[in-house]
Amino acid sequence: MKQTPRLFFHFAFLISICASADPLAAQTVPLPSPIVPRPQPLPTPQPPTPAPLPPPSELLQPTPPTPSSPQEELPSNVPGTFTVERFEFEGNTAFSDEQLAEVTKQFTGRALTFAELLQARSAVTDLYVRNGYITSGAFIPPQTLTGGVIRIQVVEGRVEEIQVTGTGRLNRNYVRSRIALGSKTPLNVNRLLEALQLLQLNPLIANLSAELSAGSRPGLSVIAVRVTPADTFDAQITLDNGRSPSVGSFRRGIQLTEANLLGQGDSISVSYTNTDGSNEVDLSYTFPVNARNGTLRFSYGFTKSHIIEPPFDAVDIEASSVDYDLTFRQPIIQSPTQELALGLSAVRRESETSLLNTPFPLSPGASDDGRTRISALRFFQEWTQRGSRQVFAARSQFSVGLGLFDATTNNDPPDSRFLAWRGQAQYLQLLGSETREPNSSPLLLLRADVQLADRSLLALEQFGLGGFESVRGYRQDALLTDNGALASAEVRFPIYRLRSVEGVLQVIPFVDLGRAWNSSGKQNPDPSTLASVGLGVQWQQSDRLRARVDYGIPLINVESGDRTLQERGLYFFLQYNFF
Repeated sequence: MKQTPRLFFHFAFLISICASADPLAAQTVPLPSPIVPRPQPLPTPQPPTPAPLPPPSELLQPTPPTPSSPQEELPSNVPGTFTVERFEFEGNTAFSDEQLAEVTKQFTGRALTFAELLQARSAVTDLYVRNGYITSGAFIPPQTLTGGVIRIQVVEGRVEEIQVTGTGRLNRNYVRSRIALGSKTPLNVNRLLEALQLLQLNPLIANLSAELSAGSRPGLSVIAVRVTPADTFDAQITLDNGRSPSVGSFRRGIQLTEANLLGQGDSISVSYTNTDGSNEVDLSYTFPVNARNGTLRFSYGFTKSHIIEPPFDAVDIEASSVDYDLTFRQPIIQSPTQELALGLSAVRRESETSLLNTPFPLSPGASDDGRTRISALRFFQEWTQRGSRQVFAARSQFSVGLGLFDATTNNDPPDSRFLAWRGQAQYLQLLGSETREPNSSPLLLLRADVQLADRSLLALEQFGLGGFESVRGYRQDALLTDNGALASAEVRFPIYRLRSVEGVLQVIPFVDLGRAWNSSGKQNPDPSTLASVGLGVQWQQSDRLRARVDYGIPLINVESGDRTLQERGLYFFLQYNFF
């Protein structure tokens, strides 16, 4: 009972702030946004500067010639020349009888010598070899000639054994199973080389080489693979001012990652970030479930926030959120230059807010005790295309909110029932002459991000516009709406290189543009469009250190304070990897 007058006083104080403020400000910033911590943007793939793969000769050592075939003998009664009406083929699976008949048709319907008959056999072998089946071949077995029909036996190459050495803690079956995908019968050297290239791109492997040798019988081969494992532990610290000023924009973070925890190619990551008004812990574990790089991932996140921005710090606003995410991701198409992956996530998100240590709803759709609970399924598709000088990455995600497991349901939106789509794309292109080194070439980076929702959304699912990695020149999440679109372009010009530490200094002009709007007839923010231009400077030192400073100039005025560097259009980012 003693708390009631104090609580009433704080409510009155809060109302007086909003009532006395400028009308526009009262509409756009009635309370610090976001009250409930929102998720970070969907993980758009960050394409690295394209790096060429090792030449095939470094991955796959010289291969043996086509295996010797059994001794070819024809009956002693074969005349010097004879007429072949057609050939019959046995043992062929890579090519149909019709395809083999096509390459041997020049040897049918006319008189042949024995040497020409051997040429017909060689034509079949050459077809296999030209198409990468270098351990396959054909021969003419002993037979009785009847009706002008000659039988040609095909021996398609098979792998007798895959020998793997040097993997360290990494299970040899992890490597062996992926090579087996590229060495199915009949053995094709092009498929094998592609499997080796994919392994070379695997972050668990620093280097590898393979040798193909003859097996115990004709048509059998042995693949010997030597692996140099990569360092799998990493510790990373980050400093930036990318958090909302409501909870303190200056963010500190540390992340620990082990990419091969149990030796199965499974990874675990733990991170902690904080600001003056927030603490966040994230944990994720990923386990490979098949040789085609399908993975099952579980992640957990917890955030505790306290509003420290005046004048709202006087009313003791607190918020907390918990996220659970179980995701299955499966590449459908995978090669050294492209990947198409599909995935499904089951998501649970819970949050609660309080005022003066008393549960209280501070965002639309929350229950009377300030709680929101979301159960959702997300179906996503990811596409990556890599070239020698460009990378294109795109991600599409459909989210279906469900009213299950005690999720928030209201008579009117927003609640846990919704349908939303989010699409992201990123394009990176090296500019200038192809003869220049990548670190000496200007780099064009284009980004796009769109969200569309069928109804009003809870704050946890809304689209934030403005600030760090969005429209620079504005405070973080200056606009928070159900729908939104963002486009950004920048060019990174290298102006200085320090080869001794693999360092490069870049000057980066950029332009950002975004628009936000609501669903379900809810009023749109005014203004609803943000635009800015600016200049950044970045120092990149190998894979260890990245430091960047951006200054954005807003082109459309939005009422905001200037208490922090972020609100003045200045952003900084520092990342250091210890290993």
